[in-house]
Amino acid sequence: MNKKTIADLRGDELEGRRVVVRVDYNVPLDDHGKITDDTRIRATLPTLDALLQQGARVVLLAHFGRPKGKPVPEMSLRPAGERLAELMEGRGVHFVPDTTGREAHGAVSMLRNGEAVLLENTRYLPGEEKNDSALSEEMAALGDVYVNDAFGAAHRAHASTAGIARVMRAQGKPAVAGLLMARELEFLGGVVETPARPFVAIIGGAKISGKIDVIRALLPKVDHLVIGGAMANTFFRAMGLATGTSLVEEDRVELARELLAEAGGKLLLPADCVVTDRLEAGAQAATVDREAIPAGRMVADVGPRTVEAYGTVVRAARTVLWNGPMGVFEIPAFAAGTRGVAEAVADATDAGATTVVGGGDSAAAVTEMGLDDRISHVSTGGGASLEFLEGRELPGVAALSDREEGQ
Repeated sequence: MNKKTIADLRGDELEGRRVVVRVDYNVPLDDHGKITDDTRIRATLPTLDALLQQGARVVLLAHFGRPKGKPVPEMSLRPAGERLAELMEGRGVHFVPDTTGREAHGAVSMLRNGEAVLLENTRYLPGEEKNDSALSEEMAALGDVYVNDAFGAAHRAHASTAGIARVMRAQGKPAVAGLLMARELEFLGGVVETPARPFVAIIGGAKISGKIDVIRALLPKVDHLVIGGAMANTFFRAMGLATGTSLVEEDRVELARELLAEAGGKLLLPADCVVTDRLEAGAQAATVDREAIPAGRMVADVGPRTVEAYGTVVRAARTVLWNGPMGVFEIPAFAAGTRGVAEAVADATDAGATTVVGGGDSAAAVTEMGLDDRISHVSTGGGASLEFLEGRELPGVAALSDREEGQ
């Protein structure tokens, strides 16, 4: 990565300076407004600790949900601020229900060295998602240094991700990556550019259409490409197999046929499947060969023979990339495939492989299964991970200072 990080900043560039840090605190809440998974908040702690220990005055910007440019009380960042304060163990973290107005500036001016403030949801402001230049300048006025540690939002060209960085660089101020951002780019970049072999990619999820660019980008690079989730049904249809009432992208069947021809023996598909009449807890389930999917049933998971075969391939790998579940893992009866693959990826890590789990559902699955500490890197970015793996430029990264720049 040729972008500057906080490790490139001198102590005098941080001590007593206002450091605007873009974080990704778009975390899940239950019906009572309580955070159910604080992974993304925890992931920013190393960067925050490093800045605060250097005496920086940290100003946190983040988004939550899709309030569409106006305040929505249920989408306030207050719960995230409260959880951050708990995790920081009372180290002077405050939440302010304002983003770029008088109250926000007042709170920032009151910060002492080693303190932090979390400002309200950037998406409450109509110019955020438009990457409005005036809003970018207002955000830039909050700080002397900009740090982007929000990999999960790096694929968005928004005011708080790309606009502010460009404004601050134009003003001669540093705009650098945080430790989490740098780690994401290091692991994902390493997987794509210099994988140890055998290199196995596991792609799951519902639709080929959402992953087609990733599949195409990875096919020339991998030794094996393992397919799971409902997207396998579209490949089945391309092979002339019956798929019952399973989700099939009819307009992608020809594309699946082309990919099968392109991939040759690299592309692995489920040999057996778990089928059901409905995707609900308590629904009847049965395991069938892929050639015998009944007319009135839908595929909900990969079967045990597939888990065993996939596990053998994954455990022999030296590099593993996984994005997307094998089935409807949220329902216990259809979680065995995802669990089996997760355990195989963890075993590969234990055996010395570099393993990277892309964000979204697959990251949620390994965390829920308690296997995240046996994975080399669990990404915090769903869409950002996919776009990076597709080879696309991430606006939030492109806007940061290059290492050869003075700033």
